[in-house]
Amino acid sequence: MVNRELIARQCICCGGDRLDKSSAVLMPFVAHRVFGHEPVEITEEWGLRDLRRGMAYTLCNSLQCQNCGALFLDYRFTDEQMTALYRNYRDEAYNSERISYEPGYTAVVAHYEQRADYLAEVEAWLAPHLPEAPAVLDWGGDTGINSPFLKRNSLLHIHDISGVDLLQGACRVDVEQIGEQKYDLVACSQVLEHVPSPLELVRRMLPAIGPQTLLYLEVPHEALVRENPGSKGLAPLKRHWHEHVNFYNETALCRMLERLGLQVVDSLHLPVDIGWTRSEVLGVLARRA
Repeated sequence: MVNRELIARQCICCGGDRLDKSSAVLMPFVAHRVFGHEPVEITEEWGLRDLRRGMAYTLCNSLQCQNCGALFLDYRFTDEQMTALYRNYRDEAYNSERISYEPGYTAVVAHYEQRADYLAEVEAWLAPHLPEAPAVLDWGGDTGINSPFLKRNSLLHIHDISGVDLLQGACRVDVEQIGEQKYDLVACSQVLEHVPSPLELVRRMLPAIGPQTLLYLEVPHEALVRENPGSKGLAPLKRHWHEHVNFYNETALCRMLERLGLQVVDSLHLPVDIGWTRSEVLGVLARRA
């Protein structure tokens, strides 16, 4: 297990210590799952002389690196807290609990049960760099529903902690096995925005990345970041945090990969329709330097 700070004091991407900070709140669903916190109303009956009356939520800080521009939550959850947060992820119990805090989540649930339409464009972008039927490792690939080249591969390995049943043709592998196979593509999509230590997560993928292997990382290009390109003043604008605890730009991803001896060979900014809203994904393709 990697020792890490519970409250970030360095950038999660470039390691810099010039961090702008601004107060924010942790959304109640996350605060309940991670810390057991519930929102509470401070009333006159509390008898507190120096606190204003009103609703109290779990406080946190938004941090933005003044070197690379990465924006992230100051809390870096422990392994146990991450397990609690993602317990029964998107099953009936999880969805019911989350909807009790966020009634609008009902519109989101059905979207995750089908393959994302935009993946055809991702595959078309990746294809010129790869063999006709690539050997693929999808890190954090869940069932394989959104794995790249799901229908056109020589093998599809999935490393995922969820333990869910995989789609036909996919094979589960553990960390010890990934260094035994030659892969053309290692993909990690829509994962790094969730994790407390993205650099360490990518470091764990390195045994699977040979001299000819390509690494594809994909994250949401969050609206706050893409609507304020190059801004280092985003911390005061980020007033709440949910399950996406890291907001990336291309520079931040490149700096993180450089620290691991990897270099970016191409990048992708792709507008997507994710069912209930228009968004954009940010992808980077890298290999060993």
